[in-house]
Amino acid sequence: MRDLIVIGGGPAGTSGAFAAGIFGQKVTLIEACPELGGAGLNTGTIPSKTLRESALLLSGAKSRKLLGIQVARREEASLRDFTYHERHVVETGRTLVTERARRLGVEVVHGLARFTSPNEIAIAQADGTEQRLQARKFLIATGSRPTQPPEYDFSHPRVHDSDEILDMHHMPTSLTVVGAGVIGTEYASTFAALGIPVHVIDGRNQLLPFLDRELGDALHQAMVSNGITFHFQEQVLRCEPRFDSVRIQLSSGREIVTSDVLVAAGRQCATDRIGLDAAGVKVGNRGIIPVNEHFQTSALHIYAAGDVIGPPAIAATAMEYARIAMMHAFGGIDKRANPIQPTGIYSIPESACVGATEEELRARQVPYVVGRAQYRANPRGRIIGEESGFLKMIFDKRDMRLLGVHILGESAIELIHVGLLAIQCEKTAHTFDSLCFNYPTLTDLYKAATYDALLQTMNLDRHGLFGDT
Repeated sequence: MRDLIVIGGGPAGTSGAFAAGIFGQKVTLIEACPELGGAGLNTGTIPSKTLRESALLLSGAKSRKLLGIQVARREEASLRDFTYHERHVVETGRTLVTERARRLGVEVVHGLARFTSPNEIAIAQADGTEQRLQARKFLIATGSRPTQPPEYDFSHPRVHDSDEILDMHHMPTSLTVVGAGVIGTEYASTFAALGIPVHVIDGRNQLLPFLDRELGDALHQAMVSNGITFHFQEQVLRCEPRFDSVRIQLSSGREIVTSDVLVAAGRQCATDRIGLDAAGVKVGNRGIIPVNEHFQTSALHIYAAGDVIGPPAIAATAMEYARIAMMHAFGGIDKRANPIQPTGIYSIPESACVGATEEELRARQVPYVVGRAQYRANPRGRIIGEESGFLKMIFDKRDMRLLGVHILGESAIELIHVGLLAIQCEKTAHTFDSLCFNYPTLTDLYKAATYDALLQTMNLDRHGLFGDT
């Protein structure tokens, strides 16, 4: 009898297994794929972000800005050139995860797991045999898989989903991305950086509507400037892959022909094949598993974390929630999930946010004031050649407490954590006024944006109550 069986070896599963191992529990981790890491390491988070860096390097984009001369694009770059660093990073990550499991005494078994009862699973292994294991507690972390709408022929080598595109056998000469969510936005940015013509199709009327509108609009404009063509409020009626191209018919009557298509139409929970009925675990819409504040399912000895419990469905929260679950299960620690979570989008340029948007505050009738700082007015921003970036801070006008931070530009995803910490600690504009940051740094954008906001408060009669500046 094990103390814990974890089903799924992605970010949530490995973090949960390692946490239980630190608590001295006897842990078995079941992973269906030959390698640990799940989508986070093998097909999603780490590979896609590594490809982004490779695209920036191969394109010479940063060199052109800094040197003031036209550096030739690496149009001759092969698929092997593009994916070389990604393969190396992923392989190193796999080695590190496997080694940590060994050091913590976590047993790893590869195969397809399904519950046969509330305390037992059967594991179908590659050699055709079946192994049965029992445990006192379980953690479900089977993640998600790309949605594959039936109108697309994913067996064709020019039609890709967001997992399979990492295994493509040719470099696209042009690309259509269906879906302008986070995944579609990131891949569109990456391929466009290589000088590949990119079209993005989405049924909505704006890019990433969950973002602060100013940030979303600025990112949209930056991507257009990078050569990406958007087709909003459009639906794909037909997708016809051919030998050397893919023809897409849109609801407006427009037709797009590109060498490849990437369908980024969301992801669905991978919970339909693990026998949750036999375990007594209730499942909600779209296969999402409802959990309580301790990440317990309807069967209280069975926990769940990661994509299987629904939004925000990102690696950072998946790992944190799994650790919280195991602290409750084995450490007797009543830690709760932090409601303040940052968002980072590895677009080109980067975009990140935490806290409230202007639209949310207007809807709640919260009086606020906005401070902005431009990268081009920051010495470090000029040094790195960042021309279009900005940092935006939103303060409560009544006490100048920080409510939200929104950033577009180089290192935005790192910079956002300063705002995260300040919002978490309920800090005000006067906190930033009192700080002294290294010079020259991008972090100093926070001080410049704070001064801008404080200047707004000195001229309240000239500005609207809800933040019009």
